[in-house]
Amino acid sequence: GNVSFSCLEPQVVPVTFLSSSSFLALPGTSGQDEVFVSFQFRTWNKEGLLLSSKLHHSSGGFLLYLIDGRVKINLHKTGRVLSDITAGAGLNNGQWHSVSLSVKRNRISVRVDNDVTSSAHTPIPLQIYSGAVFYFGGCPNIGNISECNTSFGGFQGCMRLISIGNRAVDMISVQQNGFGNFSDLQIDLCGITDRCLPNYCEHGGECSQSWNSFHCNCANTGYKGATCHYPIYEQSCEAYKHRGNTSGFYNIDSDGSGPLGPFLVYCNMTDATWTIIQHNGTNLTRVKSANRENPHTVFFKYSASLDQLQATINLADHCEQELAYYCKKSRLLDKSEGMPLSWWIGRTNETHTYWGGSLPAVQKCACGLEGSCIDSQHYCNCDADRDEWTNDTGFLSYKDHLPVTEIVITDTDRPNSEAAYKLGPLLCHGDRTFWNSASFNTEASYLHFPTFHGELSADVSFFFKTTASSGVFLENLGIQDFIRIELQSPSEVVFSFDVGNGPSEVIVQSRNFLNDNQWHYVKAERNVKEASLQIDQLPQRSHSAPPDGHIRLQLNSQLFVGGTASRQKGFLGCIRSLRLNGMALDLEERAKITPGVEPGCPGHCSSYGNLCHNGGKCREKYSGFSCDCTFSAYAGPFYIELIFVSEISAYFWTGTSVTYNFQEYYTLAKNSSSHASSFYADMTLTREAITFAFRTTRTPSLLLYVSSFYKEYLSVILTRNGSLQIRYKLDSHQDPDVFSISFKSMADGQLQHVKINREEETLFVEVNQNERKKFILSSGTEFNAIKSLTLGKILEINDVDEETMKANSQGFVGCLSSVQFNHIAPLKAALHHSSSAPVIVKGRFTESNCGTLTGADSTSSETTHSFADHSGPIDEGKPLANAIRSDSAIIGGVIAVVIFILLCITAIAIRIYKKKGIYSKNEAKGSENEDSAESALKSELSMQNTASENQKEYFF
Repeated sequence: GNVSFSCLEPQVVPVTFLSSSSFLALPGTSGQDEVFVSFQFRTWNKEGLLLSSKLHHSSGGFLLYLIDGRVKINLHKTGRVLSDITAGAGLNNGQWHSVSLSVKRNRISVRVDNDVTSSAHTPIPLQIYSGAVFYFGGCPNIGNISECNTSFGGFQGCMRLISIGNRAVDMISVQQNGFGNFSDLQIDLCGITDRCLPNYCEHGGECSQSWNSFHCNCANTGYKGATCHYPIYEQSCEAYKHRGNTSGFYNIDSDGSGPLGPFLVYCNMTDATWTIIQHNGTNLTRVKSANRENPHTVFFKYSASLDQLQATINLADHCEQELAYYCKKSRLLDKSEGMPLSWWIGRTNETHTYWGGSLPAVQKCACGLEGSCIDSQHYCNCDADRDEWTNDTGFLSYKDHLPVTEIVITDTDRPNSEAAYKLGPLLCHGDRTFWNSASFNTEASYLHFPTFHGELSADVSFFFKTTASSGVFLENLGIQDFIRIELQSPSEVVFSFDVGNGPSEVIVQSRNFLNDNQWHYVKAERNVKEASLQIDQLPQRSHSAPPDGHIRLQLNSQLFVGGTASRQKGFLGCIRSLRLNGMALDLEERAKITPGVEPGCPGHCSSYGNLCHNGGKCREKYSGFSCDCTFSAYAGPFYIELIFVSEISAYFWTGTSVTYNFQEYYTLAKNSSSHASSFYADMTLTREAITFAFRTTRTPSLLLYVSSFYKEYLSVILTRNGSLQIRYKLDSHQDPDVFSISFKSMADGQLQHVKINREEETLFVEVNQNERKKFILSSGTEFNAIKSLTLGKILEINDVDEETMKANSQGFVGCLSSVQFNHIAPLKAALHHSSSAPVIVKGRFTESNCGTLTGADSTSSETTHSFADHSGPIDEGKPLANAIRSDSAIIGGVIAVVIFILLCITAIAIRIYKKKGIYSKNEAKGSENEDSAESALKSELSMQNTASENQKEYFF
């Protein structure tokens, strides 16, 4: 029959709406009692007008539009909305979607993608008739007013298969002006561009797009910026410390903007800054019945990937990991065969047979290096193969082998053979790049490094300081492209670049001069979306990337740091901590071989000295700085007044006295008008700054007393009701000024913080960070000839008021912490510098951490101390004057010693008998729970030591 050997598909002619002002006007049949329109569309925009038309013989009409990726139909008349229904979801995904609109009699319906579940319909309160024109994608403008009169823009995207009244529209005829009208359309082509393919959002950022651009959602990625390129976390604990942070958990990103993500660590900043990375096997684990055929193997999983760990280790100055191996008839090395019986595996999957405290490739333990093994014929204590517990314990510190990822044990299957091991967390400290710096001494000098060529994004960060008014920090050139960051004036930094579409600049101006010889921070980034520049804490400035530029940087020269290829406009000053795309550049190593550039930069204290708190003085180091706390009541890296810092604290017992002498006593001539010299040059104090913390349950108590050669004094006491009282006597002929602070009883065993500041006659007192109280002195403004400061009990007291005398009757019993009088720290002098400081200590006086304990802890601690309290003062420097030396006393003493020795021997015998019984029971129990493994092992070690002592002979 009539067969055609071809399949003629209907011609599909798409049309592209290029801008928000594009539209397509197509004629309809006016006055019909039904309207049916269908078409397909694709777009990236969440909103835009799809279709609109006026109704026949009325002032109303309908709008079909996209809103938040959904299709919505709006039927309106004379300002009233007659119908408002929505269908579909996520229709702005760049895929083709079909829409059909049907209005018949008193019913309107919309269907999306021929899906019944994505359709909507509703009755309407009147009969409507079709209009004469249907507008697709937008409406023509009459003057400056759109005929559609909508609050949203026109459609940008593509349409096809447009049908009106079940008749397909021939777009070729429209293109040839056969009928209809259009503006700013592209017919017979869908010109939509997928701006998320390839995806320029880095580090897992989620890409979304519109007709003109794309957007990166960086939530929960750990990065920020237009393309999620720049890290929001610091690269090391050292960097957090220099921002003023204290100990705690932090996310670090060891490779910055590189491919590795951030991870959580604990930063211990109480001394040297340590990064602590935990793993899943920190408990002590006991091992039995392991041999070469059936070894005991354990794998350790860390809170970071091996790549992240390697980046952290490479960044650190030093890393270590403690490995403890306990053994009883369990060897590490079979000396007869020279084969290891146990070993561990490091990060690079290599087997290692040296143990904690030893060095790589020597197959020894720490005792083998030190020559201190229990059997000199072996290099490990465990290799002595004794039937008693011993151990080989120490730190592994060769960075290339860390961390430990696996331990294998094979020698615990013999009778009475057992082992136990414990692996500590990975510990690292220092950031070898943070202080890495170079000093540029001539304008013609520079350092050169590999280029940014081919990079999708480029970020640069560094610190600089200078006294020059201009100079180029760095420059990278290509045939046409370039990147340059420079100081153009004392208060202006410019980031200029060209990526193939002409030069552009981002400029940041500072209100303050940047050539003040202080460290200033610079961060610049260029990606496919924008370029940005930030200086110090000033707001970041950003410029959108010019269109049609190179996606990847075309830079084929070396990167010049501190100068330019032309050796002009070079930078004079210091640059440190230079990072390119997260990679640290070693300025110091390159500077060692470059004329005109020196490694290292002095002058860190000018910028970071403020991090030394509470009187700590900044001291310059070759790389960085340190805080000298000689005149501070605190200890720690920055002496910050927080519990993470080591406050200098001490416990005072009944009768304890600590006296700091400002000057030696001397006799004044009766007719002399000169004052005794004080520790200030003008011999007179007109101001004091006093801080201290205390906890006690005793009242009344004397907290602090400052004396003068002229019977002037200052006393700070707790009254009988527990209120704080400050008593100033600055005129020997007047009664003291008395100021009471009564928030509540301060003798409650809790830590109380007190700050006292005097400026001439004005006194300010602050307790526990409550509102500062102001008082006025009437007894004078000058504190003359300061003699000494006493904490605790005053041993030589006269001419003081009655209340101070009562408080001094028992002195102070409790904890004193962080005591500071102007620049003097008496507690610290007594505890740490007693041999050189002018301080006298009488009575029982012990350093303690009571200044950081919680209230509950302090109460129990104080109760314990009270058991040993003496009823009277102690004077350690005087012998007993009336001691009885009778014969009867001597005989009684001898008898008492003999009885005591007999009791001790009996007690030891009973103890050994009981522990042997416990040991037998433990052996019968077999294996134990892992949680109690460590305590059980300690118990066995204790029993072993007791048994060893039992075998020795003693002479009484």
